[in-house]
Amino acid sequence: MLDRFIRYLEAERRYSSLTVRNYRRDIERFFGWLGFDATKDDPRCITTDDLREWIVYRTEHDRVNARSMNREISSLRALFRWLQSKALVDRNIVKPIASLRTSRRLPAFVPESRMATVVEHCETADDDFVHERDALILLLFYTCGLRLAELVAANRADFAEDYSTLRVRGKGDKERIVPVLEFVREKILAYMAAIERQNICNSTEKALFLTQQGRRISRSTVYRIVGRELSEAGVQGKKSPHVLRHTFATHLLNGGADMREIQELLGHASLQSTQVYTHNSIARLQEVYAKAHPREKGGKR
Repeated sequence: MLDRFIRYLEAERRYSSLTVRNYRRDIERFFGWLGFDATKDDPRCITTDDLREWIVYRTEHDRVNARSMNREISSLRALFRWLQSKALVDRNIVKPIASLRTSRRLPAFVPESRMATVVEHCETADDDFVHERDALILLLFYTCGLRLAELVAANRADFAEDYSTLRVRGKGDKERIVPVLEFVREKILAYMAAIERQNICNSTEKALFLTQQGRRISRSTVYRIVGRELSEAGVQGKKSPHVLRHTFATHLLNGGADMREIQELLGHASLQSTQVYTHNSIARLQEVYAKAHPREKGGKR
């Protein structure tokens, strides 16, 4: 039963391997705690009360926070929705379960002044393949708002012929087209030239970002590159590819971009996912207001 559900996620929902792995882990953890054998036991025997007890156990005994618990609940909700569609259960026992309340965390982002230093470093020309690759990785995250998985999955053929746009395959295998700025286009050409000059790529590898052995770069390697480059630029706080994606969205919003346009560029399914960036802008406005308004600037009068 579980294997069938996993195949459904892979083949029909087209979820990424990471997402599928998380679903399986969440479900297997619940089944293990319950003593349920997915190969022979009837899922009709699982009740809403079982799930409530599981949530209490996870949050109180295992100290799982609300955000992580909601993800596990979401995995089980998807499973039982599928089981119901296949008539393997009479009802979705997860339906009565409400998501746990979470505190809203503002996305971390790099201030524009600090990001300018990062971009300036990335624009520096260098004949070295690794330098050109690492610089382009940062620039595509920041100027195209890519997710980590999207960048790693990108192929050289995903660019338009003149490198003015990039076709991105996002969540659920949905495609979107993002524009490429002229200075980034120049960096792409420099990177392509470095690949050819140093004979990095073999004829069968289609990946955009390569290791020095000519293979597709891994997620962990990209994560390390971003962390190192941002650290060297003096960026404080969290340093990750997703921070650069948040930075892309926040800087666009601060620059006057429309919320719907940002949603399309990020590949968000709903506007609600994009609206979180308005909180960063409001926080910035409050900071400016506190520094500039005469009643705040000179203290209360």
